[in-house]
Amino acid sequence: MTQDEPDIQDHETVGPLESLAEWFSETVLEPITIGDWIEDGVDWISDNLEGLLDGIEAVIRALVDATEFLLLYPLWLTAFLIAAGVWMRFGHKIGAITTGALLVAFGLGVFSETVQALLWFPPPWVLAVLIVLGGIWRVGWRFGLFAAVALLLIFSMELWPETIRTLSLVVASSIAALIIGLPIGIAMSRNDTVEMLVRPVLDLMQTMPPFVYLIPAAIFFGLGTVPGAIATLIFAMPPAVRLTNLGIRQVSREHVEAGQAFGCTPRQLLFKIQLPLAMPSIMAGINQTIMLALSMVVIASMIGAGGLGGTVLTGIQRLQVGVGFEGGLAVVFLAILLDRISQSFGQRRREGNAYGNLLRWFFSGRQKADA
Repeated sequence: MTQDEPDIQDHETVGPLESLAEWFSETVLEPITIGDWIEDGVDWISDNLEGLLDGIEAVIRALVDATEFLLLYPLWLTAFLIAAGVWMRFGHKIGAITTGALLVAFGLGVFSETVQALLWFPPPWVLAVLIVLGGIWRVGWRFGLFAAVALLLIFSMELWPETIRTLSLVVASSIAALIIGLPIGIAMSRNDTVEMLVRPVLDLMQTMPPFVYLIPAAIFFGLGTVPGAIATLIFAMPPAVRLTNLGIRQVSREHVEAGQAFGCTPRQLLFKIQLPLAMPSIMAGINQTIMLALSMVVIASMIGAGGLGGTVLTGIQRLQVGVGFEGGLAVVFLAILLDRISQSFGQRRREGNAYGNLLRWFFSGRQKADA
């Protein structure tokens, strides 16, 4: 060391600054024990809210079991969708008549062994056929062909039971997320204070790593399907809330004023004008919720959720590249199917279709000829 270079060891912190740092550390920083606070909060919730946690677990388990039942017995699912569609499209009277007719048809099926087999012991390909037909109806025949090839590959990889479990978790978690998220989005659109309070929470939820959601779910609900579904619905909820709020706020003022001029109540204004006009944005939020639910369900296999995520996790743990690749490929196929089908409901319905245009052209031509 040369004579010009200062000796760092000879220099010490100035006395007042050192004492101030020690006082700040002992007085301000040491009492801040975030980990202890979290543990105390978890213990308090476990001791005082056990009934609430048991109720949440029972509801989520019932929802997952009901969804899996409908997927395993697809004719019941088809009947449910037909009845729900008629109720929404044509009203209560025709919906009740349709529901009664379906119940009578299922009741008459008791006398047919074939119908009984399809109702209670359906082969796996029945659901696959319904998915392909739904893809053709909603998207097109090319997508229907892709869906058929994708499902055949899933069958060939012997991953159909895991696919059903993953699909049931995705659907159940998405339904729960929408039941909670859509009303919150509507409340945000109608009150700026609610939006100001909820927006930071949504920002925090969307910036938090997905693995973090597994910790409270596993602590409060253990391991298995239920904690995986709960972590999934919390992780997948923000897009539905945000886009519902955004869609309603983007409804033009002219439409709202027109409804008010015709004497609409606030409830009629919401359900007859704002929600229908905001439906493309809301459906985009539903699509994003479903996609996030699928990604989280795969991660939730780490706490025992099972499904295709369990197959991928097994391949990673045992270094079985083929098993992991097959599970990942099945997840990709399922993601494409869910994305395209759910996305089709958000597209604005075009005015008629090719068949309808052909009928209009035919009858307009006949009317001109008669004239």
